[in-house]
Amino acid sequence: MAKDYYEMLGVSKTSTPEEIKKSYRKLAIQYHPDKNPGNKESEEKFKEISQAYEVLSDTKKRATYDQFGHDAFTRSGRGGASSGGGFGGFHDPYDIFSQVFGSSSVFEEFFGGGGGRGQRRSASAAQDGADLRYDLEIDFEEAVYGADKKISFARLQSCLNCNGTGSSPGSGKTTCKRCGGTGFTTTSHSFISMRQTCPSCRGAGQIIEKPCPKCRGEGRVRAEKNIQIHIPPGVDTGSRLRVAGEGEGGANGGSAGDLYVVIHVRSHEVFQRDGLDIMCEVPIDFATAALGGIVEVPTVSGKTKLKIPEGTQSGTILRIREKGIPSLHGGRRGDQHIKIFVEVPAKLSKSQREKLEEFAKLEREKNNHPMISSFMEKAKRFLKGE
Repeated sequence: MAKDYYEMLGVSKTSTPEEIKKSYRKLAIQYHPDKNPGNKESEEKFKEISQAYEVLSDTKKRATYDQFGHDAFTRSGRGGASSGGGFGGFHDPYDIFSQVFGSSSVFEEFFGGGGGRGQRRSASAAQDGADLRYDLEIDFEEAVYGADKKISFARLQSCLNCNGTGSSPGSGKTTCKRCGGTGFTTTSHSFISMRQTCPSCRGAGQIIEKPCPKCRGEGRVRAEKNIQIHIPPGVDTGSRLRVAGEGEGGANGGSAGDLYVVIHVRSHEVFQRDGLDIMCEVPIDFATAALGGIVEVPTVSGKTKLKIPEGTQSGTILRIREKGIPSLHGGRRGDQHIKIFVEVPAKLSKSQREKLEEFAKLEREKNNHPMISSFMEKAKRFLKGE
C-alpha cells in the first residue's frame, strides 16, 4: 500500500503551502544523500519526500491527489498522468531540492561540500575580482590630523599581453567537445544524476588554442601595485578605508574588487586616546599644587598654558576644550584631559627640611587636611566594628 504524501511530510490535509514547504525543507536537509553518504535508506526517504512535495506543492496536482490518491500518478491511473519512467512521472528530486532552496549555496551551507548537483556559474562567465585587505600603521598625530600615505601591495590584475583573454595574440578559443560548452559533465546512477565540473575545460566551456605565455592562460598575472591614499583626520585603530577598484582584477571581463585599508595607530609616549578625547598625565611640584599657578602642558597642536587652582590634589583632572580628536563625521572636536600628579621631592636640603618641618607643625595645629581627617574617622569606625 502506497504511503500517504501528507503523512510522509508530517503535515495535515488542511496545511497551507507554506507549512508544507517548511516541513519539506526540514526533512530534505535531514535525509539528503550528501549528508548521509552510503545510506540507502536515507536516499530512498529523500526520493519519497521529494515526490510527495512535488505533488502537494502544486495546486492542481494536490487537488488531483486528494480526489484520486496515488492512482492519479501511475501509468494506468484514472487521472490520466503519464509516468515517463524511473521516477514515477516525477522530476529529479535534486531539481526539486534546488528549486525549493533557491540556489546551490545550500549544499555548502548545510553539507559543507561543493554540491555536485548545484548550478555553478561557468568559469567563462565574467567574475568579479576579490577584495583585498591592507594593514597600515600610522602615528598618533597622523590619526589626529590625517595624512597622505603611499602603499605597495601585490595583487592579481588583468594580463596586458592578452588583455585578460588568456589566449596568445592572434589565437582564440574553441568549444569544449567533452561538455559541449556547458562546463559540466553529467553521470547517472539509479534515479540520481550527478553534474560535475568538466575536467577538460575546468568549467570554462571553452578550450584555449594557444595559452598566453605571460599568464599561462589564466588571463591575470600577479603584479606589484603602488598607490597613494588619504587618511582622513580622526581615524582610530580598526578604522577601514575603502579604495574602490584597487582589489584583484576580475576574470573574463569582470569588475575589479576593492581594497580595504585597516588602520592601526601606534601608541604615543605622552598621549592616550579615549574616544574623541585625549588623556595626558602631567606632574607638578608640591608648591604649585598648594599655592596654584600656571604651567605649560603639551597638546597635539603644541604647548599651551594651563591654570592650576590653589589646593589642587593629586589625581585631579583638568580639561582643555577642543584640543582632542576631530570627528570623522564632522561636528565638535574632542577635549584634552590633564590628570595632575603632585610630585614629592625625592631629596631635601637641610634648609628645606627645617622649613618643611615648621610648615608641618603649623598644618597640624590648623588641622587643614579634611581628606586625611575623613579617612581616619572611617578607619576608626571600621576597627571598632561600627
